[in-house]
Amino acid sequence: MRGATVAARKMGWAMRVCVMLLRPPLMLLTRRDWRGGDMLPATGGAVIVANHISHADPLVYAHFVYDNGRIPRFLAKAEILELKGLKWLLSAAGQIPVYRESRDASLAFRAAVEAVQRGECVIVYPEGTITRDPGLWPMVGKTGAARIALSTDVPVIPSAQWGAQDILAPYAKKPRLWPRKTIHVYAGDPVDLEDLREQPITPEVLVDATERIMTAVTSLLEQIRGEQPPKVRFDPRVHHVPRTGNPNRPARRPRRRHP
Repeated sequence: MRGATVAARKMGWAMRVCVMLLRPPLMLLTRRDWRGGDMLPATGGAVIVANHISHADPLVYAHFVYDNGRIPRFLAKAEILELKGLKWLLSAAGQIPVYRESRDASLAFRAAVEAVQRGECVIVYPEGTITRDPGLWPMVGKTGAARIALSTDVPVIPSAQWGAQDILAPYAKKPRLWPRKTIHVYAGDPVDLEDLREQPITPEVLVDATERIMTAVTSLLEQIRGEQPPKVRFDPRVHHVPRTGNPNRPARRPRRRHP
């Protein structure tokens, strides 16, 4: 582990505030099983991908990235970055809003490309939301991470995390802080995309690259959990599960129209 001092050298005031507020309680409230931190490039642009299991996992994952020498820049859903009292801080900290299921979604891609071209470390959840898989295994991924990497020729570093769901279950509102939870984060070798970098960025190439990325993430999670993942990756479209929001929330009844 290279240590937080490396990341601190290029940290702006907003990120410094985030670290001061969040790192001490994370050190107190969690145990850490971190492996492969040296896989994160010490310098230069990179795309780091991870599975998404809880609304708490961005905090513990940012802790892993920061303590291994890089400033975490998340592609995060715009609803989080626009919360009252957080918008100004997270925006100043360099987090990149994603306007899901809208015409503005391309803005996140351009911002992420600019960030990695500046030498930033951009964190992407390829699933785009908390996994809908009943066993919390990675779902079918979206192509954003692959598109950023292939458009900029930067490495994709796969990683997997486990444990944040014990702090805050998917879509739960009340955290469980005690007893202390162990946060497992494993990072692996860069995903091999070299043969795809020589080809035009077509939908087929993006799907191929994304499948390689999700396979690498799933393999790392398999190591953490010591279990076998499903043979077929969960696809929300096949199972008719909403792609955003709480999938367990009852559907709203249509309003009656008065004659």
